[in-house]
Amino acid sequence: MPALVVALALALSAVSAGAQTLPSLQAPDPPREPTVAFLPRFDFRVSMEHLFSEEARYVWDANFGGDIDLVAVGRTRVTFVANYQTILGSEFRAFDPNQGNYILEGSVSARAGAIEVAGVFHHVSRHLSDRPKRFPVDWNMVGGRIRGGGRHERVAYEARADLRGVIQHTFVDYRWELDTEATAHVALRPRVGLMATGAWRVLGVDDSRGRDTQQGFRGEGGVRLAGGNATLDLFVAAEQRVDAYQLEFSTVRWLTAGFRISSLGPPRVP
Repeated sequence: MPALVVALALALSAVSAGAQTLPSLQAPDPPREPTVAFLPRFDFRVSMEHLFSEEARYVWDANFGGDIDLVAVGRTRVTFVANYQTILGSEFRAFDPNQGNYILEGSVSARAGAIEVAGVFHHVSRHLSDRPKRFPVDWNMVGGRIRGGGRHERVAYEARADLRGVIQHTFVDYRWELDTEATAHVALRPRVGLMATGAWRVLGVDDSRGRDTQQGFRGEGGVRLAGGNATLDLFVAAEQRVDAYQLEFSTVRWLTAGFRISSLGPPRVP
């Protein structure tokens, strides 16, 4: 009898081991549903820089903005961006706001590894402050964006390129735009690092203003200080800006120095 019990135990063990080596006989795991998240990310930024320009219209440039992921489903997300820019001069008083400009943008994007591809709607509206202007200066664009980034040891980097076409415009002569930017951050200490940004912008135009394709650029470098929930950038920059004053069609160049405070959100591209 003991021998029979031992034999049955060995047989059951062999059957169990055989079942474990035949996964095709087991029911497959159910497919995972994409994770749906509502308002999973919000980033803000505030910046102000002094413009070293001989013109009294251009002394300070301040920006207040943020972007928010409204919904994320797996590797796809819907994002809304808003930014308000004010330009201050010294024509009428020491701090004389003369421009107020808005950017509103919506996008739908999807990620594949470290690359993100998006379809974008982009709106710009430009206004004067304390100066008469009754007609609008604005334009709407639609297009695409590709973005990528990563990290190597102490260096984090990210680059993007937007190509957009104009679907509606008032007063301006823009037809299309190529907008690119690349950034890098080198960590020196846990909360101290160096940062650099380069940007290049190309604007295709029609023949209504008698000019050719316009180009702008910006190079920026400085120090980044990380706090508990935000970072502080102290930077200097060189810039060529297209149509700096919305009623004039020209480019201007200047040096700037300023600061930027940004929230410490998760990386946009994992």
